[in-house]
Amino acid sequence: MTKKKFSASSRREFIKNSAIASSFFIVPRNVLGGKGFISPSDQLNLAAIGAGGKGRSDIMNASVKGRERVVALCDVDFSGSAAESVKNFPKAKLYADYRVMLDEIKDIDALTISTPDHVHGPAAKFAMDRGKHVYVQKPMTHNIREARVLTQLARTQKVVTQMGNQGGSNPYLDLVKGWVDSGKLGKISKVQIWTNRPVWPQGGEMPKPDASLKPKDMNWDLWLGPAEYKPYTPNLHPFNWRGWWDYGTGALGDVGCHLIDIPFRTLGLHYPTDAECSVASVYSKMWNADYHPEGCPPSSFITLHFGATAKSKSPIEMAWSDGGIRPSHPDIIPANDDIGGPGSYNGVLIIGEKGIISTNINDSSPLTPKLYMNDGTTEFGPTGRDETEPENGHQRKWVDACKAGFNSKEHKALTSSFDYAGPMTETVLMGNLAIRSYMLRKENEKGKLDFFARKKLLWDGENMRITNLEEANQFVTRTYRKGWEV
Repeated sequence: MTKKKFSASSRREFIKNSAIASSFFIVPRNVLGGKGFISPSDQLNLAAIGAGGKGRSDIMNASVKGRERVVALCDVDFSGSAAESVKNFPKAKLYADYRVMLDEIKDIDALTISTPDHVHGPAAKFAMDRGKHVYVQKPMTHNIREARVLTQLARTQKVVTQMGNQGGSNPYLDLVKGWVDSGKLGKISKVQIWTNRPVWPQGGEMPKPDASLKPKDMNWDLWLGPAEYKPYTPNLHPFNWRGWWDYGTGALGDVGCHLIDIPFRTLGLHYPTDAECSVASVYSKMWNADYHPEGCPPSSFITLHFGATAKSKSPIEMAWSDGGIRPSHPDIIPANDDIGGPGSYNGVLIIGEKGIISTNINDSSPLTPKLYMNDGTTEFGPTGRDETEPENGHQRKWVDACKAGFNSKEHKALTSSFDYAGPMTETVLMGNLAIRSYMLRKENEKGKLDFFARKKLLWDGENMRITNLEEANQFVTRTYRKGWEV
């Protein structure tokens, strides 16, 4: 029998159809290669865009302890925490520009994308356009339009996707789902969500550019990506970019996809019908609030409304607060009990006519689900973590789905494929649209500046439009630098 040489495309097709292809082997592969042997054709070729910080654990977990092959790492600065990924995968080729990487290495099957928020959309689209499966850190995108584009593109390109809200794979979520599905709470009408974020500088003036402070090995132009060019600005990379709209998505983008995920998933929510907000003011001078619309506020309060769904027979009001502002302690929860997670720093309350579900942030923290009923009965889930594999196998399950193929049972079992993560991300980013609109102002007939957009914004989710304030629609998308468009 002549041995057939696999091209990059045929190798990927072989992986997707491994169940059929395996029938051609007469001798078991473990006999040919020894115990635990994995044929090279059965491994995915993985690459990482963003190899430091969260990207380090994303690509490590996706490699499944070396079961898969990591062929390339892309990062704008390998002198930072990305150096750990280089040590972990010494055979991987190194790149600064993901576009060059994908043009040069044609047989990459799947990528983890763990960059600052503003690069998620451009990087994912570039990869998906080339037929690559993608795992994208939360929030899935920087703006609402990007989320819609990627959701539709995943279907068109038939690629397997997963957003990095790893708590969605936490099996303890089934407790919360069961309490909701059983009808124990009765009619559910309100959800309250809160966080102690931001835990980084936010609400002040943007740092001044200073090119002399740029790390020697950092490619600043590539870090800026789709954002308008400006000289190197310190105190943004590697983490504090979160508080600036050009690059980050604030407290909502940081943990909204973990917290909002819980009610969005268990109540079967879809696009909100409206949004309104208020934000904290900072006064450096008497009577004149500081005005820094380029950055996120120190804290905010946002209200979203949703129509009835199959799981939620009545409309739902969702209230979000950040900056350490949390809701009042419900009467039916004992005063000495935390609400949400330990210390009540982050949490979700799902409020029904018969009781309340209290639960923690759904990232890698203990979920601590608790059910309090009006009649005094309670039901508590585990208070700690019991993981059999890193992050409940969130990355590994995506890798297995990539091998099984688009629309496979493994793909359909993913908890945050873009079919789900897209609408959920749009809901998270709807809060940011409200915040940015809240800061809009223009000169009135008396020559004074008025904040003219501080109103409830009515949202047409299907068409991605605010229907009662045209100026707010500028925040549905963004302006892109040439070469970084979505």
